[in-house]
Amino acid sequence: MGDPKPVGVAVVGFGWMGQVHARSYARLPHHYPDLQLTPRLALVVDAETDRLDDAIGRYGFESGTAQWRDVLTDDRVQAVSVTAPNFLHREIGTAIAAAGKHLWIEKPVGLSAADAQAVADAVASAGVQSTVGFNYRNAPAVAHARQLITDGALGSVTNARFRLLSDYAAHPQGALSWRFERAQGGAGVLGDLASHGVDLARHLLGEIESLVADTAVFIDQRPKPLGAGSHFALAEGGELGDVENEDYLNCLVRFTSGARGSIESSRVSVGDQCNYGFDIHGTLGALYWDFRRMGELGVSAGPDYVDQAVRTVLVGPGHGDLAAFQPGAGITMGYDDLKVIEASRFLQSIAEGKPHGATVADAVRAATVVDCIAESAQNRSWVTVPP
Repeated sequence: MGDPKPVGVAVVGFGWMGQVHARSYARLPHHYPDLQLTPRLALVVDAETDRLDDAIGRYGFESGTAQWRDVLTDDRVQAVSVTAPNFLHREIGTAIAAAGKHLWIEKPVGLSAADAQAVADAVASAGVQSTVGFNYRNAPAVAHARQLITDGALGSVTNARFRLLSDYAAHPQGALSWRFERAQGGAGVLGDLASHGVDLARHLLGEIESLVADTAVFIDQRPKPLGAGSHFALAEGGELGDVENEDYLNCLVRFTSGARGSIESSRVSVGDQCNYGFDIHGTLGALYWDFRRMGELGVSAGPDYVDQAVRTVLVGPGHGDLAAFQPGAGITMGYDDLKVIEASRFLQSIAEGKPHGATVADAVRAATVVDCIAESAQNRSWVTVPP
């Protein structure tokens, strides 16, 4: 196999997630030396001069610009990461695809299923590859869980619970960033966290057929931000403004397989820091996973039915992509590692001309379910998810 071919990449938006993407590209040769492509950090886009300087000086980007449209005509760039706010995803994503550049875009890919579909249509029309930031499906324990379900270790899946509970917005003085405005942040925790839950549910158990949901806003006003910052920032003493989108979701779902389930998500859950995971039950066993103990999978499987033990499997090199990071079981991975896996699948898709991992089609399905959740909460009724 010859030396990998360089591919010029751009990152649009250099907040925390943009930095995660940049680090992921930089680490690819370390963990995936056999990739046919190697990334070159060509261009970074951000409206904040300090962020551009940091991207160039600390991360090694060749140049920076405040105008995202400069990406479209830059011949150095063949692939683009979009980590800008949600309300910009449709405009930027469709333009990048139309320019013939491959697209790695963060979820939820816009503010609605219509936005995600527009990006998906642009990707299909241009014939470029896409990857979407549903990173939790990349955890080796999740890959092992999926294999166990496929192999029938649980028998027929009967019911499941998916949770994404966080405290990042629990402080009442948390700044009223764009994430809390419907025009820019969409449906709040529905798109921010519940979209991950929907993707995990679909990835493990198949399509959702119908649902009924309830949502709530528990902190209805927040202080306006005093300057640029993340959605973790406080703005004590600032002028108060209204929170326009959801803090909390609880949803019952029916899968096309006949299994039942629930998805619960909160951004104001005091005491919960990235409490993400699932419990999946079947006629022969059960699975348990907690993101905070990423390298462990609780497995109950066997012929006993009653009083059947749960054992903890420490994922090892034979599970998912763990071998690209660690030589043995019990050596844990981290959040950024999941994004490195995502980056590898993006470049593999480009090299082979076919999708690997989550794509914009998955974003459309997740967004369709999220739209149905919002409709159900508004109408207080069951909603059938379009096939």
